[in-house]
Amino acid sequence: MTADDILLDAEERMEKAIAKLKNDLTGIRTGRANPGLVDSLRVDVYGSPTPIKQIAAVSAPEPSQLVIRPFDPSTIKDIEKGIIGSDLGLAPQNDGKVIRLNIPALSGEVRRSMVARTKELAEEQKVAIRNVRRDGNKHADQAEKDKEMTEDDRDSLKKEIQDLTKKYEGQATELAKAKEAEVMGD
Repeated sequence: MTADDILLDAEERMEKAIAKLKNDLTGIRTGRANPGLVDSLRVDVYGSPTPIKQIAAVSAPEPSQLVIRPFDPSTIKDIEKGIIGSDLGLAPQNDGKVIRLNIPALSGEVRRSMVARTKELAEEQKVAIRNVRRDGNKHADQAEKDKEMTEDDRDSLKKEIQDLTKKYEGQATELAKAKEAEVMGD
């Protein structure tokens, strides 16, 4: 592998880690209704677990309420069952056409646990970013052993990989801080 290939691969994989973190953070409650809260919810419909986005439209008409409008009205009971069985801790209200989820205000204890979860998610992705750095460094060492690059080239490549690592770890930290501020209501 050339130095550019190694660097490109590392950067792409670090980007994916940040994208995953962004996606994971949308599922964390902030006290405001957010359609992202139910994105990860899978509902048993037609005999298989299906993401809620594929079977219903989810909207937040008010800051403290989500409305789930099934595309097929016959699936409303299944969606309701899926919400009750999930770890969301929300009680669905079914009027036969739509399901309403009232999002209660978060207590201080719940907010702290959400902040802790945010930090966990950020740390998981930082570890993933560091693993990408380790892999990139291994490739650099291997390329130097295989006489594809000089020792100086390897060292400068490792420095570039380290710079990328710092950049993406910083992004993960910033995303987590922003989410923490949102959860704490700052």
